[in-house]
Amino acid sequence: MSVELTHLNGRGEAHMVDVTTKAVTEREARAEAFVFMAPETLGLILSGAHHKGDVFATARIAGIMAAKKTADLIPLCHPLALTRVEVEITPETAQHRVRIETVCKLSGKTGVEMEALTAASVAALTIYDMCKAVQKDMVIGPVRLLEKRGGKSGHFQADMKNDQPIEGEQP
Repeated sequence: MSVELTHLNGRGEAHMVDVTTKAVTEREARAEAFVFMAPETLGLILSGAHHKGDVFATARIAGIMAAKKTADLIPLCHPLALTRVEVEITPETAQHRVRIETVCKLSGKTGVEMEALTAASVAALTIYDMCKAVQKDMVIGPVRLLEKRGGKSGHFQADMKNDQPIEGEQP
């Protein structure tokens, strides 16, 4: 498999990809992250008794804000005019974890995978930050891209059974 690293120029130096001539297309990406914690910590969040307030609401806002600031955090990302950012947080009590799923969308010349991954990561970090006084050994991960649509590379979807990528339809 031959793969071109687009963020390297002909001299092997990092550079921002020129998207000037790329077509504007609708693009969307979904990502997920998990925060594993003790049942007591999850119970505290779900009961609403956490002294810092609504953990999930704060994490949701942090994820949305992070998606909008991705170009400020990841050096070679283009600033994007996102048209949709969604952060869904679901407690999974049987697994003692919280699942975060993010969706980012736009009409543009470059994809939104990094924005979706950044939103999921920062939402997870916010949950950790709000609960670290109660439990310091929470575990974040995995954080991964679930799906992307649009652009030159077409459609990618993660295989949810094996945690392996599967090929999707090409444009």
